[in-house]
This record gives sequence, C-alpha cells and structure tokens, in this order.
Amino acid sequence: MYLRVEDIHNIMEKYTPSILKESYDNVGLMVGDMKSEVTSILMALDCTLEVIEEAKQNKCNLILTHHPLLFRRPDSITTGTLIGKKIIELIKNNINLYSSHTNLDSVKGGINDIIMNLLELTCCHIIDPSEVENYRGDHCGIGRISELKVPITLGELCNKVKSNLNISMLRYSGSESKIINKIAVINGSGESYFNSAKLLGVDCIITGDTTYHYVSDFQEEGIAVIDAGHFETEWPAMEKIAEILMHEIKSNGFCNTVILSKVNRSPYKYK
Repeated sequence: MYLRVEDIHNIMEKYTPSILKESYDNVGLMVGDMKSEVTSILMALDCTLEVIEEAKQNKCNLILTHHPLLFRRPDSITTGTLIGKKIIELIKNNINLYSSHTNLDSVKGGINDIIMNLLELTCCHIIDPSEVENYRGDHCGIGRISELKVPITLGELCNKVKSNLNISMLRYSGSESKIINKIAVINGSGESYFNSAKLLGVDCIITGDTTYHYVSDFQEEGIAVIDAGHFETEWPAMEKIAEILMHEIKSNGFCNTVILSKVNRSPYKYK
C-alpha cells in the first residue's frame, strides 16, 4: 500500500481542518497532484529555494510547510520572480507542496496550544474564538490567554521563554520587575490581536514580528510585550507536529518518513 498526497491531505484535514483557516488565508495543496505517490516528507516553516534543494537531496517529493507559498494568486509564473522560480523548480522535480497555516494556528492542539504547553501555560480563554459551526466551543481560534496561579516577574518570564523555546535572545518591553498575572500567547505575527488581548486584561503579550509604535503604545498602557521572533514562536511547534504526522502515517499502515528541515531558519541574524 502506497502513501499518496491525498492520504496526507486526509490526515491533515482530520487534525487541522481547512475550514478553520482565516478568510484571507490559502491552505492545502499548493503545487502537485493528490494522486501522487509520496516518498518522504520534508517539514519546514517556509518553502524557500534552499528547502526545495533540501527536498531534492533527501529524495522527498512532498514538502509540508506552515506558511503558504501561494498566499495570493500570482499574475504569472516565470523565472523572473522568486515565487515563479519556486513553483517551476517544484514542478520540474515532481515535488508536491502542501501548507497548513491559520487552521493549524487555530485548531485545538495546533501550533498555539503546543507553544503554550512548551511554556508550561494553561489556556483559559481564546483571544479570537472560531466562528466556524461545530468548532465554536471546542477551544479553537487565534491566540491563547493564560492566568497564572503563581505570578512571576517579567524578567523571569523572559528567561522562561528563552529556555523553553530554546532561543538565545529576545526583545521585550516593560520593567523586568513588573508582576505578570495574565499572559496572551499569539504565535507568529500577532499584533492585529493586541487590542483584543488588552480588553481581556493581560499583563503581557508573547508573540513575534512586533513594530515600534505598537510596542511603545502598549508599554505606555502598562502592558509588557515579549517578541520572541516569528520563526522562534512557530518552529518548536512544527517539530512536535512532525512527530504527530509520523505517528498518524504509521497508524495508517504506511512506513514513509518525515524529515525536519535543517536549512529553514529565521532570516534574522543578531550581533
């Protein structure tokens, strides 16, 4: 029995239904053939040219990413654009590309929940609960809130984020001695949910991709922000999702392997 792209699609639909994606998003099979037989699967956050080359080197004909390559429909597919180069390279090498994005953020047990677990936080509230029928009361939606039983300082929380997400540095605003009782966690880029988190009475927001004016304003309002990085607040969860996918593949009677990308990393460097 051969594993096919449609089998991976069915596994992902069961775990992270595409109906949970945000209205602006694009998820599912980006490039390829649902009937294609799968060799090995490469798990990455982004489909970069390096990741495509890595798939070729490892004889993986399916790349599964969090961020969709085709977020918006391209006007043309040529080697004159980066996205065109990627699509052509995928097709030339018979590599399928599948993405699970905001549905994977939203779903119970998805990226946001995994990051919460890694930070040893318990979810008590969803920042933007899902409005999808049959998922409204199932703890799905964007962003998580945690109320601490034992308050900690901002400095202690920063150290915990660094240690538990295995990162060497982060950006933060607020006094290190500030007492934190209620925390919002929004993996990836979460600024559009800051105001909703504020209305829920949080003392600190943990996310990535923050900008100066947002952080400055929230600091003035007494809300600390920990910017641990976009890549850094998602990749640790993708490592866990690779384990879940591998388990499901084996449970379905297949023996294909899931490989974690070694070349996909944050574009930022620090001195």
